[in-house]
Amino acid sequence: MSIHQSSHTVLLERFANHLAHEKYCQAIAERYLVVAAKFLQYLRNRSIPFDVVEPVHVSRYLDGELAHFHRKHGHAPASIGGWRASHTSGIDNFLKLSKGDWPPVDHTRGLPNAMAQIMGEYVQWLRTARGLAPDTVTGLADECVRFLAWYSDQKNAESLEKMVVGDIDEYLFYRFPSLRRVSRKDVSSRLRSFMRFVHFTGRHIRDFTSCVLAPRIYADEAIPSALRPNEILAILNTTRKDHSPKGLRDYAILMLLATYGLRAGEITHLRLEDIDWHGDKFLVRHTKTNSQTMLPLMPAVGEALLAYLRRGRPATDFREIFIRSRAPYQCFGSGSSLYTPIRRRIEAAGVKPKGKSGPHTFRHARAVTLLRTGLSPKIIGDILGHRSTASTRPYLKLAVDDLRAVALEIPGRRYQS
Repeated sequence: MSIHQSSHTVLLERFANHLAHEKYCQAIAERYLVVAAKFLQYLRNRSIPFDVVEPVHVSRYLDGELAHFHRKHGHAPASIGGWRASHTSGIDNFLKLSKGDWPPVDHTRGLPNAMAQIMGEYVQWLRTARGLAPDTVTGLADECVRFLAWYSDQKNAESLEKMVVGDIDEYLFYRFPSLRRVSRKDVSSRLRSFMRFVHFTGRHIRDFTSCVLAPRIYADEAIPSALRPNEILAILNTTRKDHSPKGLRDYAILMLLATYGLRAGEITHLRLEDIDWHGDKFLVRHTKTNSQTMLPLMPAVGEALLAYLRRGRPATDFREIFIRSRAPYQCFGSGSSLYTPIRRRIEAAGVKPKGKSGPHTFRHARAVTLLRTGLSPKIIGDILGHRSTASTRPYLKLAVDDLRAVALEIPGRRYQS
């Protein structure tokens, strides 16, 4: 047995153990192992070391498999997308387990060589000279890719030496139409970062940083989205009828959202040891303020949690309460992971919010309910885990009916019905 065969066997055994540990169903586990083994055979036949595998190797392997399928059956798969997904899911899971960072982020995708070099140096500058976090680098790099691709296409240029202010304005006019003002400001901020790099590295004698225009954003200018009490009741009643593991999980999450107005991240970070069943209370870690609050465990919420823990939660080593409903059985990566399941529950109930339809709409609704009980913004902020009363102020605009009730009639004016 060659060294490659031996190492590949070890990798496959490790992958099989991983699939078994994560409780993948037998059919999917077998499919993943077959695909991974065929991909390793492809690498071995072409003497490609496993350590240097890149996305291009996966693409070439899939092209060969697709050609083989056509020769065998005389036609292409009924669904090319479905066929590719059936292959890439197993390969991606295998490579992610074996290599860790997969797929590698390619910040130069689709760019001409000269622009790709600029892009690569910009990413390196963000990481080393500025020491930015990976997520921040990704956001800045994505906007830079858009700009460089647009500039090289529209101006037929391979460098930035002849760039003028009008080019920047044209790009912003191209980017802005479909974006809200907050998003437009974000685009401008990211583009300024790149212009700072262009001048700093001597690619242009002029610093265009101040030439990137952005809309002015005013504090508390937007009105948060909030669900009405009857809409929340409809969502809870619809979800409660779903007795599947996913239904039990989603109902418990919705009860926490509706009862306490927790942030999505605070729910995904709840752990088994955070609930004091004897004392009827539970610990909340506020993700934004890094503080902690002990809240009373309401009976209805406790019953929903118990139902999920007893009949819906998969067996797993994770200590987080809420687990994904399909293998691999893992905790949610972040609060944003709850957006899709919550949106689907809202849609299933036939509720159509005027604004956003994610977990935060329940938090806004809870804030309005507290406002209407006569509590002060300070107390409401403490309940919701706000660091300052300024964070609570935007919710005041949601209590429109209450504001109408205290509106004063303008002297000297009479309105006719």
